[in-house]
Amino acid sequence: MNLFKGIVLNTSLVHSFIISAFYYNLLLLFLLNFAVLISTIFLTLTSTDVPLVVHSFFDLNDAINHDGHTLPLLSIQVTELTDGIFIGGSVNHLVADGTSFSHFMAVWSEIFRSKDENAYLISRPPIFKGSDTIINLPFTHHDQFIARSEKPQVKERFFIFTSAAVSKLKAKANEECNMQNISSLQAVSALLWRCVTRVRHQPGNSETICRLVISNRRRMNPPLSDDYFGSPVGSVSGTATVEDLMAHGLGWAALRIHEAVTNHDDIAVKKFVDSWCRNPVVYKPNALFHPNTTHIGSSPRFDMYGCEFGLGKAVAARSGFVNKADGKMTRYPGREGGGSMDVEVCLLPEYMMALECDEEFIIALKIN
Repeated sequence: MNLFKGIVLNTSLVHSFIISAFYYNLLLLFLLNFAVLISTIFLTLTSTDVPLVVHSFFDLNDAINHDGHTLPLLSIQVTELTDGIFIGGSVNHLVADGTSFSHFMAVWSEIFRSKDENAYLISRPPIFKGSDTIINLPFTHHDQFIARSEKPQVKERFFIFTSAAVSKLKAKANEECNMQNISSLQAVSALLWRCVTRVRHQPGNSETICRLVISNRRRMNPPLSDDYFGSPVGSVSGTATVEDLMAHGLGWAALRIHEAVTNHDDIAVKKFVDSWCRNPVVYKPNALFHPNTTHIGSSPRFDMYGCEFGLGKAVAARSGFVNKADGKMTRYPGREGGGSMDVEVCLLPEYMMALECDEEFIIALKIN
């Protein structure tokens, strides 16, 4: 089901682009892609690694943002399994970030559950408030900024952090820092950073980075509403030498992350946007994923299990093929709720094997 499509060139030199969204009648074009596969939900949930077949549950697996000229900006694929269905959504990240995509799914679920002919009167309408500023990209040909790289053969695994585990990690990080400002997300991110760095066996004097994707909405003054539709995201990084990260505890690592998040304020966001507008660049995946980086995205605050389409609460959340690289971590809300968290970890096979035996990591996972 393709809801939005169409990007119109703004200049003959192909330096600028305008997204022109055509809102199709959903009742007339509610065409879902069903495919019967020899697979089960049980297999998907119980496999040690995420089965590769899960990637086929998503449309646009090999697409990049620039493909939005010819491919849908949003696509929903429903796959029929032998014991259930899988609803996979794919959205162009230039159009929407995780917050907006989660909002869209929540609105869609609300419309479905309302059973009302006036269902378009939704409780949280999206806020469309863009900018008329034209940004000329410093390129003369698409090949100058398009990169399609081979994906590394990483292992994908889901690890479940119970609400008790998350609470204990947060308390430990704050106690070691002698403060109360370290969040649950920062504590879990610090654990991942330390454990992944340890299993990589990098030189002690080399720099290691924990990069977090972060929404700019609440960083602004005044803040943007969570209902603002778009992709106002940035990234922050905690840095340290491998030696320092290993010599200190969880709290020390969490404090590095906390300081990076705290410094990402209204001034920092506006400074970055102003700099980018004056000297625009297109970021390529290879520049984001380094062998010394732990890259953490998504958020357990996205209400994935609150979206219901007549079949009850979802049994699990999974992701597609894009943006998978060594060191990529994706956070999800735990199905049990209460602050629990699921983390999808992507690592090279030898690192994944070592992580599964890492003492600090195992102890955290066993907390109930």
